[in-house]
Amino acid sequence: MDEGRSSSSSSSTGARSAAKLGVALLVVAGLFDAEALFVPGVAFLVLGLGCIGWVVSGARGVSVSRSLVAPRVVEDEPLAVTVELRSSRVALPSCMVVDPLLGEPVAVGGGRRTASVTAQASFPRRGRRLLPPPSALVRDPLGFAQRAISGERADEVLVLPRIAPVRAAGSGSGQRGTVTRRTRPGVAPAAEVDIDGLRPHREGAPASRIHWAAFARTGVLLERRLRPEGDTRPLVLLDPRHEDAELLDAAVRAAASLCVHLAELGGCALLLPGERRPAPLEPGLSGWPHLHARLALVEGQGAPTMSGLASRRGAIFYVAARAGGRVPPVLAHAPAAGRILVVPGVLSGRRASFEVAGCTGYDLAPDRSRRVAA
Repeated sequence: MDEGRSSSSSSSTGARSAAKLGVALLVVAGLFDAEALFVPGVAFLVLGLGCIGWVVSGARGVSVSRSLVAPRVVEDEPLAVTVELRSSRVALPSCMVVDPLLGEPVAVGGGRRTASVTAQASFPRRGRRLLPPPSALVRDPLGFAQRAISGERADEVLVLPRIAPVRAAGSGSGQRGTVTRRTRPGVAPAAEVDIDGLRPHREGAPASRIHWAAFARTGVLLERRLRPEGDTRPLVLLDPRHEDAELLDAAVRAAASLCVHLAELGGCALLLPGERRPAPLEPGLSGWPHLHARLALVEGQGAPTMSGLASRRGAIFYVAARAGGRVPPVLAHAPAAGRILVVPGVLSGRRASFEVAGCTGYDLAPDRSRRVAA
């Protein structure tokens, strides 16, 4: 992060009280000719003013800044943090560095032009985190006065949902499984079934492609122009509607984990709430950083868009934050290629297919059981 300017604030209550006491003793000594009070009066006055002068002089020219190794970090993964102190004068004073990422204040010795404090921070939950600027607390040796020097630039960290392995149901942590890209083994590669307009008939083209209605009207042989079926790729659909933040986070982690896993098997698509079209994810994961960031910011509201899902021929992984309730209607009309419901925890009365990120996947096909290949 760029270094910003620094601001300071002072607290000298103890030093001022000592100075005021000294002044009061000197006034009493002068009024009542009490020579015994002159010595403590001068001592308290010098003590108070000396502590204030110590802090003001030591804090002058000191700046504090923080740098992060990256603006993004995955949940529970370490993020390197460095807080740097600089002095435009001869040397830094002894001070305490205060930063929410350091956990506790850290003492820094003086006598140098620069000093730094490094630490490893981590965040247990996804989302955007706005970090207040760090500060350096300069105090006098007696603790009567202090001045806090703060950097004026706050930092922002985007915490991404972690990716968990997909495991066979009931295997625990010892056996890792992989969800097959298609829920039914042996399905042929994408066939050309989507109509993309008409074109003149070509010799050797199958007769099933001839558009006989157009031939009857015009007398010209036309054939249907077909395009490769793009909807055969699996679709991960996230339904985040739930008030419980823990269940929502579990569903988001499951969706992220399934996206990465299915992309490695040949590609998939992700549909988030508020989006009209699924975002494709290729095997090379080239678009994953952008989708990962969008998943980090998903909130527990907004229904997913269901239009167009009935025409998909690939498997649909419906990841819901709400475990109870009836099966989503969209899955009842999903193609035979796959109807997979993924929810936090487990559902009674249903046979689980796989587990991922604290969620369980259930194949809703009535006549077969989806396998998880080891």
